[in-house]
Amino acid sequence: MFHSVSVKKIANRKQLRGSALVIAIFVIVVMSLLGVALVKMLRTSSNTVVYEVLGTRAFHAAQTGMQWQLQKLFPLNNPAQRCTSFGPAPAIDTVDGFQSCQVSTSCEDNIEVSGVRYYRLTSTGSCAVDDVVTSRTIEVQARSL
Repeated sequence: MFHSVSVKKIANRKQLRGSALVIAIFVIVVMSLLGVALVKMLRTSSNTVVYEVLGTRAFHAAQTGMQWQLQKLFPLNNPAQRCTSFGPAPAIDTVDGFQSCQVSTSCEDNIEVSGVRYYRLTSTGSCAVDDVVTSRTIEVQARSL
């Protein structure tokens, strides 16, 4: 009787050896798929960070161009100027944080009603790194006093 029980145990062990191999292969495949998914998520996350940083830089470049334009158009203790009185926006790519960025501005002042001149100012900042390019545009409408 004791001898027949040990023979059954040996038979069961032989059957279980194959299932352990199948379980091990399944675990390896599942872990590999999880690893690939994590690598894709990290790549997507890093691209999102690049777009966010460049978008923020482009916005601040546009903001800088707008501030420069407003300062030229409405100088302190002087009357408002005409849009043609100042040239293109200065280069900003040498300023820390604005490397590979540029700004373009435009100004329209062709509307005057009852001695009050109306202005439309536009500033576009764009930044590029490798093949990623972002731009932000700000528009301000103002009037002379």
